[in-house]
Amino acid sequence: MILPFEPLAMTFHNLNYFVDMPAEMSAQGIPETRLQLLSNVSGVFTPGVLTALVGSSGAGKTTLMDVLSGRKTGGYIEGDIKISGYPKVQETFARISGYVEQNDIHSPQVTVEESLWFSSSLRLPKEISKDQKIEFVEEVMRLVELDTLRNAIVGLPGSSGLSTEQRKRLTIAVELVANPSIIFMDEPTSGLDARAAAIVMRTVRNTVDTGRTVVCTIHQPSIDIFEAFDELLLLKRGGRVIYGGKLGVRSQILIDYFQRIDGIPSIPDGYNPATWMLEITNPVAEQRIGRDFADIYTNSAEYREVEGSITRLSVPPPGSQPLKFPSVYSQDQLSQFLICLKKQNLVYWRSPRYNLVRLVFTTVCALLLGSVYWDVGNKRQVLMDTTKGLFMVMGALYSACLFLGINNASSVQPIVSIERTVFYREKAAGLYAPTSYAAAQGLVELPYIVAQTILFGVITYFMINFERTASKFFLYLVIMFLTFTYFTFYGLMAVGLTPSQHMAAVVSSAFYSFWNLLSGFLIPKPRIPGWWIWFYYICPVAWTLKGIISSQLGDVETMIVEPTFKGTVKEYVSTVFGIDPDVTGPAVAVLMGFCILFFGVFAFSVKFLNFQKR
Repeated sequence: MILPFEPLAMTFHNLNYFVDMPAEMSAQGIPETRLQLLSNVSGVFTPGVLTALVGSSGAGKTTLMDVLSGRKTGGYIEGDIKISGYPKVQETFARISGYVEQNDIHSPQVTVEESLWFSSSLRLPKEISKDQKIEFVEEVMRLVELDTLRNAIVGLPGSSGLSTEQRKRLTIAVELVANPSIIFMDEPTSGLDARAAAIVMRTVRNTVDTGRTVVCTIHQPSIDIFEAFDELLLLKRGGRVIYGGKLGVRSQILIDYFQRIDGIPSIPDGYNPATWMLEITNPVAEQRIGRDFADIYTNSAEYREVEGSITRLSVPPPGSQPLKFPSVYSQDQLSQFLICLKKQNLVYWRSPRYNLVRLVFTTVCALLLGSVYWDVGNKRQVLMDTTKGLFMVMGALYSACLFLGINNASSVQPIVSIERTVFYREKAAGLYAPTSYAAAQGLVELPYIVAQTILFGVITYFMINFERTASKFFLYLVIMFLTFTYFTFYGLMAVGLTPSQHMAAVVSSAFYSFWNLLSGFLIPKPRIPGWWIWFYYICPVAWTLKGIISSQLGDVETMIVEPTFKGTVKEYVSTVFGIDPDVTGPAVAVLMGFCILFFGVFAFSVKFLNFQKR
């Protein structure tokens, strides 16, 4: 390949993995506090060799791969893991390894080529030129046979875009463009028919033939798939190894090993060695022969050969140095942000169901609101001499910002929820710092909010016919922009703080009700019970109301002529609603603060919270 890489071997010795004992098992009287999922697992993965991790369900295949790759988010790990003789350091290891997940997770709105360009731009060293990266992406696309699909939109699984097999090849390619030395693949043929699985395995084999170390978990492979592997690590339930070593031509080395064990039946002619292997090593077979396959393996020549390889490869080659990188990420944080922003721009531009619909909905709502409150501003000399008329004007102002704000918060949640799933994969792969992603996700919204503000503001302001002064019109737009922004960022924050989009929607809806009730409009501030007044001061909608009412009515000296109140509009707003006529400036500052707060909590959530437990 045009970009060189360093072939690396991985050794692991006496690897143990524990999790806290599940509550339901403790309730059954099990005294231990920890549950062991891997038990003294040892092995070697070498360059140019395709290794299969096989075992029955619950044997610990994916658990072992996650432990070796550093993807586990909890639990307790014991044992030695070395990379070409040096202890594994996760920050360094993430730079020289790739992980092909079982679920093919990609941004649905980008093309195949854009997906690969995004990964290569963030993961290849910055010393590599743009032309070299482009050429390398081309080479990888040819390697995985995706060059004819370069301009295809990825789409959503099962509904649009690439087929399942094409998505799997894209997942492999996304890792390959990082030029890794070691690649883990979690069940790359899962859910594929025979033809699609053969295409994927050809891609895997092509990857191995470049000299990389490749490890795959496989569940009940066919003969053709099993024969593509060079070596095998076979696990039994409880995470114990029962075979490790070469497979041989037509799996003959593996077959010979098990047929040496007394009581094991010979493999029938033409039978799948993988199926036979799993059948003869199940718990029923162990009970029948009265022996533990893990104990048999630890007393075998094959085990001693693996131990010898571990000893040999656990010593660094003479003159070598441990892998070191000047920084955790390949790119500096500004470059990460700009690349993420470019991708998010593509995602948003190709999401008309979100953005185009949002702007159309904004226009329709503006026209509807303008027609309901038609020319209210021009009639205020007539209307404002009564509290009923004044309340209508205030209702127009209040509705203008609140109506679409809630829609913004709700509609942003599905698209951010999908992107968060992609973010988890990219974060684990070490593409960028979470703050770079968060900044790009927040900034990409602003141009659309500006367009929304101008559309809604111009239509409603002039249809309602508020006072036509530049300062009041500008303040109207500013307050509306800040309101739309904090609602949108609140939607981001709700997704960031909850494990699912559904829960985010439920939590958000509860707060919308409180915000509306205690904003000072339905229940004016002087009438809010003392034990709830604190909520009024931290309610963002209350500050929207303060800002927009004070900016539009805070200087109106029209007299109200009613038995219940005598005074100016400005005095009425202050006395009845508790809104200071001079609060516009502080309200704008507080609204900016809410935007920063909600975005800051969103950034905190993507950096420190992970609802994808492994």
